[in-house]
Amino acid sequence: MFLLLGFLLMSLLLKKAFCAWLCPVGTISEYLWKFGRKVFGRNLQPPRWLDISLRSLKYILLGFFVFVIASMSAEGLADFMGSPYGVVADVKMLNFFRTMTTTGILVLVVLGTLSVLIQNFWCRYLCPYGALMGLVSLLSPMKIRRDPVACIDCGKCAKACPAHVQVDQLVQIRTVECSACMACVASCPAENALQFALPPSNSTTAERWRRRIAGPRAVAAMIAIIFLGVVLIARATGHWHTNVPSAVYARLVPHANQVSHPGM
Repeated sequence: MFLLLGFLLMSLLLKKAFCAWLCPVGTISEYLWKFGRKVFGRNLQPPRWLDISLRSLKYILLGFFVFVIASMSAEGLADFMGSPYGVVADVKMLNFFRTMTTTGILVLVVLGTLSVLIQNFWCRYLCPYGALMGLVSLLSPMKIRRDPVACIDCGKCAKACPAHVQVDQLVQIRTVECSACMACVASCPAENALQFALPPSNSTTAERWRRRIAGPRAVAAMIAIIFLGVVLIARATGHWHTNVPSAVYARLVPHANQVSHPGM
């Protein structure tokens, strides 16, 4: 829960930066599509109508999880967390990888293959966590902002965007798909034409504008401060480590699959 709150705070302050800067699944996904581009020369790009339709899947999945949690009473949630199933839930997840079934392997192979062929397949279409971060990021004051006067209309920013946002046609990027990866900013050849920044102040001076810009180092530092700060607070308040002794986990690992959800 502390990590979730930390990631939501990142999205509130820095757009969907968690997905681009910190998520390990996103890192693997990036290596996969770059591998596909190196092998095949390009990645597949679904038609726009299909791309938009598929992007809705992650919000449907997010809605399903929210519905399931919201439909449970506070007593039901407490019973679930305190039940034997809840206690060994992470052990059962460990066993998912220790004794992976044919179905599990097949699903991972299919997702991996699609991630090689289509850029960020999981992140763009199926990740409910990314969907949640994206919705929260709508409230972020930080956005990729384009200066139409300084812009030379080369279109390199739109080509560099992994989310295929038409950056060159917008003044500020409001979309939930923007992860503040700054690929568009790095590709821009025009000085100060594209920046990740707060809304410009009333003053039009370049100095005032520069003070409101967050460069890659600043974003990385803010992410590190939020992440480490949340971890330190959780540890200081006694909410970082589980109350289940390690010896109990050692006894449960061989028998985790024998525990089922209450009522099943």
